[in-house]
Formats: sequence, structure tokens, C-alpha cells
Amino acid sequence: MRTALLSVRDLHIAFEQQPPVVNDVTLEVCRGEVVALVGESGSGKSMTARAILGLLPDGAAAGGSIDVDGTSVLDATEDELNRLRGSTVALIFQEPQSALNPVRRVGWQIREAIRAHRTVSSRDARVRAIELLEQVEIPDPQRRVDYFPHQLSGGQKQRVAIALALANDPDLLIADEPTTALDVTVQAEILALLDRIRQRTGMGILLITHNMGVVAQHADRVIVLRDGEVAETGDTHTLFAAPAHPYTRRLLAAVPRLPEGAAAAAITPESTEDTVLEFDSATVQFPARRGSPAFLAVDGVSLTVSRGEVLGLVGESGSGKTTLGRVAAGLVPLAAGRVLFGGHDLAETPSRQLQELRRDLAFVHQDPAASLDPKLTIAATIREPFDVHKIGTAGERRARVLELLDAVRLPSTLADRFPHQLSGGQRQRVALARALALTPKLVIADEPTSALDVSVQAEVLELFTEVQRDLGFACLFISHDLAVVHQVADRVAVLRSGSVVEIGSVDAVFTAPRDAYTRALIDAVPVPDPTHARDRSTDLASLAV
Repeated sequence: MRTALLSVRDLHIAFEQQPPVVNDVTLEVCRGEVVALVGESGSGKSMTARAILGLLPDGAAAGGSIDVDGTSVLDATEDELNRLRGSTVALIFQEPQSALNPVRRVGWQIREAIRAHRTVSSRDARVRAIELLEQVEIPDPQRRVDYFPHQLSGGQKQRVAIALALANDPDLLIADEPTTALDVTVQAEILALLDRIRQRTGMGILLITHNMGVVAQHADRVIVLRDGEVAETGDTHTLFAAPAHPYTRRLLAAVPRLPEGAAAAAITPESTEDTVLEFDSATVQFPARRGSPAFLAVDGVSLTVSRGEVLGLVGESGSGKTTLGRVAAGLVPLAAGRVLFGGHDLAETPSRQLQELRRDLAFVHQDPAASLDPKLTIAATIREPFDVHKIGTAGERRARVLELLDAVRLPSTLADRFPHQLSGGQRQRVALARALALTPKLVIADEPTSALDVSVQAEVLELFTEVQRDLGFACLFISHDLAVVHQVADRVAVLRSGSVVEIGSVDAVFTAPRDAYTRALIDAVPVPDPTHARDRSTDLASLAV
């Protein structure tokens, strides 16, 4: 029998005079094992992780037992917990940008983590920091040890966060959504890195995620949480092949999947009929600043989007996807080429007419919590476009707000609430309602579902597809999730380093890609099928780290 590194028994967590947020949770993790803890937001995943580390928020009380390598966490003193954290058990945060100190070099941060648990000289700590950066496969670690976090890519920052977690050779690693904010290729690299480290060191991993493809590819066992309770648990192959609980079946059914099998590889010609948006050899160059050279963000891109069409833009971070969206809105000037919206060249359109044109354009942003004004009610948020453009009377505006709430399947009772009183899915529906307020001809959706749980994402995508079909607006749909793009888009353009490397119908591109880069992107997508996922070889050789 294997000895458990982590043993949680009958854990319950509650705030004073409130129902428990975690109730009767039991789990264990053994050496060399990856156990996935899955469920939607609010299911208790992160609260369980915080309890394991003795980091519950003020006002929360825990009962039951948590044993980490022989230490009873719930009975431990703060000194005992400090010795445990970072040495026996370590945590990788979801967002490395918030986990790393922006004003300290990465080497300094790793050295401090080492010296918190060991008495070593500054020189030896630096040597160890470089070794750790090399271990997590940071290129040129001797030089990058002196970098600040902002000088690293998203994937490199996550590798530094892993190096921090590994600084004192922990036996147990808790990875809380470690790849959510990363492109599929970088996500695949980070997860493969964790697998190699686990195999080399024998540490156990508690992987907290809502990505069922990641679970299928990397976990040995799965624990499904719902409303703070264990809905189902089992080995990965059995759970995916025959999920027993309806909630597990719903989670798996909500996962978007790329098509399999052959499809005609013919390229769908870009329609010029009813063209709403056109990029004509569009080029964007950001000027040199603070010692950095000029950066060519978009390089001669030519695309069209027609009325009623959804064009997906996919590619890694830095490929130019979001920049193109901002160009379409006239927010980023071109260095060369043209962008035409409704037949008007945005660079030559007078500012007054440009303001009128923008009534026909709307944005749906990635994070509704950041894009909605926290001080405005939901009604005021949706009404804002009418207020800005002075459209209708107060009564007519209120009536239109209620119509829009109904269109995005939200009850009118939410009209006088504030964004913080809504769930993530509800906030994204509000953002969509606001975008549709003036019946736009073009909607730019920039990663509109990446911050949502898989089941909420499925609901929002279904709603988006229905509304887009009913209203017939053109859409530039920007995402790094290829399966989501396949679900909503008619055509897809693949960007790499500011250039279009492939374009065609979603079925043609995703089943028979012509470009090696497109194939590498597809191969990096986690598949929610354990057998398929682990037999599948991912070739990232052509992609830059």
C-alpha cells in the first residue's frame, strides 16, 4: 500500500451563521500521484486548498482532519504551518502575475523562498535559483535570473512560479488552475514540465482545475466537487468512460471539442458580398520605448468579415489577435494598409463621422468583472449606450433595457442589482446585452468566455450563437481556445507573429490544416478522453518557447 502524503477526512468549512461552503470532503494524494479536484466556481475547490495550507480567510472555521505528511494542519501552530508551507507542501497560483512581486527580480524572489527555510549564503541561494530556473526550463537562466517579471512572457512567469514552489523540494504540490490564463501550446508545455518533475522527484500533485481535457491527460484520479460536497470520485479512465453522477456527465457534456476525421481541405473564399469589415494589408508597428526596439505587431493582414458571419481569430499571445480587434474599432492606428468599416476607411473618416460609425460597433471583453462599472446598476450599465448617444426617453430606455435582459435570458429582477451581486456567467450576459443595445453591425468579442467555468461557458456560447443568428451581426471572435472557435465561427484565421498563416472554414482548417503551426496548435489542445489524450503525441518543436 502507498502512504498518503495528504489525507483529508470529513472536512467541513463554514463562516459564522452561514451554511458550510465545504461539507464532508474526503480525499488523499500519494507520492507520485496526480489527483484532480474539479468543479465549477463556488464548488469549494480553492477553499479546500486553502484549508490544506492553513490559509483560511478570517471568519472561516474548519472541522474534520487534514494530515500533510504526518502533520495535523488543523491543530498546528502558526510556526508549525510556516515550516510546512513551502517545504513539505507548496502552492502554484493560477495567475503568476499576482504571485510574483513586480518590483523584485525573479532571482531575488527565489532566493528569499529558499532562505525562508534554510540557512544559506546569498551566493549559494543565487546558484540554487539558477538551478531551479534551469530545472523549469527557462532559457538562458544565468541571465534571466536578474529579470523582472514584466520582462518575461506569460509562460515564463508561470515557470518562475513553479520554480518558487519547488525551491525547497516539497513532497506535495498544490496546483490551483496553473494554466487557465495560458495559450494551449504554453499550457501543454507547462503541464508536460510538471509531469517530468513529478516523475523525477516522486512528489504528489493536487491539481485544481475546471479543464476536463487537462484532467483526462494528466490525472490519475478525479474528485468532483459540487456545492462544497463530493459528487463523485474515481480513477480517471473509469470516471470519463462511465460517469455515475448527473453533474459529472453535465460537466463532460459541456466541454467543447474539436472535430475529428477527414474533411475537405478546400479553402473557403472570403465573401465580398455585404462586407462589414475589411483589413487591407493592415500593418501595425509599436514604436521603440525604454530601450526596447520597435515591435511589428500586425504584418500585412488582409481579411474580410461579412454581414451575419463569425470570423474566428486564433493564435498564441503576441500573435496580433487583440491588436487587430482594436484596429477594427479605430483605436490603434495603422503604419500601412487600410481598415474599412461599412465601406469607410477609418483613417480618413472625420472624427464626428467616426463617432457615428462606432454606434454600429460593440465590444465584448474577456473579463466582465473588469469591463462593468462596479458603481452602476445592471440597468444603468445596459442603458449607458442610449445615454451616451441620447437615444429615446427615460421610459423608452428602461423598456429597452428590460427587452435586452430578456434577450440574454436574465430576469428583470436583476436590473437594479450591481455587478458584484451577479455570478460570472450573469455578468458576461450583461456585457453581451450592453454590446447589443444599439443593434450593432459588428461585434468584437475578445476572449469572451475564457474566464468562465466550462458549463457556464457552454450556456454563454449557446446564447451568443442564438442571438447572433437572430440579429445577423458580423463578429470578429478572438480566442486562444480552438474548440470554442469551432463551435461559434464560420471561418477561422490563424495568426502567428502578426501574419495570417492559414484561413478557411472551421471544419477545413481544424480537420485538415495546411500549415505546421496550425497543426501544432491543434495537437496542443487537451482532449477530454484519457485514452486518446495519453496516446496522442504533441509536436511543439516548431513553436518558440
